[in-house]
Amino acid sequence: MQVSKIFFAVAILLVVVSVTDAQKAKSPPAPPLAPTPAPAPAPDYVNITDLLTVAGPFHTFLNYLEQTKVIETFQNQANNTEEGITILVPKDKAFSNIKKPASLANLTADQLKSLMLFHALPHYYSLADFKKLSESGPVTTFAGGQYQLNFTDVGGTVHMSSGWSKSKVSSAVHSTDPVAIYQVDSVLLPETLFGPPPSPTPAPAPAPDVAPAADAPGAAKSADGFSPKSSKKSSSHKIVMSYFVFVVSSCLVLMF
Repeated sequence: MQVSKIFFAVAILLVVVSVTDAQKAKSPPAPPLAPTPAPAPAPDYVNITDLLTVAGPFHTFLNYLEQTKVIETFQNQANNTEEGITILVPKDKAFSNIKKPASLANLTADQLKSLMLFHALPHYYSLADFKKLSESGPVTTFAGGQYQLNFTDVGGTVHMSSGWSKSKVSSAVHSTDPVAIYQVDSVLLPETLFGPPPSPTPAPAPAPDVAPAADAPGAAKSADGFSPKSSKKSSSHKIVMSYFVFVVSSCLVLMF
């Protein structure tokens, strides 16, 4: 009786093991876990100060950026926004070429800050993008709605007008998204700060035509085509000849 119970228990155990093995054989293996994707690399930090220090010379422009703390605004736009930034940088010589009355020495601290912001666009633009800007009308700069630039593309050269000054892009200092820095050949002076530009000096009036000598009063002619001076000489000549004829006639009478 005891043997029968043992045999029965072993049989049940064998059945359970067989069923378990059959289920394991039928069920597919669990798929391997997908690898965790690597995080996207952070964009490189662009140091605008370093770029302007190496190129140029842009020392005057960079000094104004640091003095007004506009450099911090540009850095934040370049590295912490998706729009990027485009900066139009004049060389040192361009500042020394500014003529009165457009003098930077007369600007307040806030006006100087606006002037620096006027030299940047709150978006990254490649050189090819400027052709579209020339067709879209005035472009608002970083200084705000009253500070706009007009762009034109002339044979692949980018020109811009700011009211007081006309300039053009002479070279690309740095042009990799999100930062574009272009050298321009003059300081951009907005009408918002300096008022309407002075009217161009009118051309001098042409000198009056000089009358020919023949038409001068001293050269006036009489009705017979001779000048009064010539007529006087002719009259004197006739008087002398008449006197000479009279004398000759008198001598002939006395002789005979």
